[in-house]
Amino acid sequence: MFISPAYAQGAPAAGGMEMILQFVPFILIFVIMWFLIIRPQQRRVKAHQEMIKNVRRGDTVVTSGGIIGKVTKVTEDAADIEVEIADGVKVKVARAMISDVRSKSEPVKA
Repeated sequence: MFISPAYAQGAPAAGGMEMILQFVPFILIFVIMWFLIIRPQQRRVKAHQEMIKNVRRGDTVVTSGGIIGKVTKVTEDAADIEVEIADGVKVKVARAMISDVRSKSEPVKA
């Protein structure tokens, strides 16, 4: 009764160009994050998977727990490999737990 409704007057509707300019900082931040964080991480993951796939008998490997041993048995389709960590002490290690291949062996003669 005593209060009249307030209407916004004189505010132009946001145009297409103004709306695009509002999103430019977000797009730039995403592009920078892509090149500095996401892309290098994807490369590291791909290199680690390639290294795990190419492990052969005779390679010296380091596990994620810090155990260093020599690979004695590798099965292509298995998820684990056999590693000798001392004379006569062999353990099974999950392929994903290999963090580094220290020395590569020569290919096994068939």
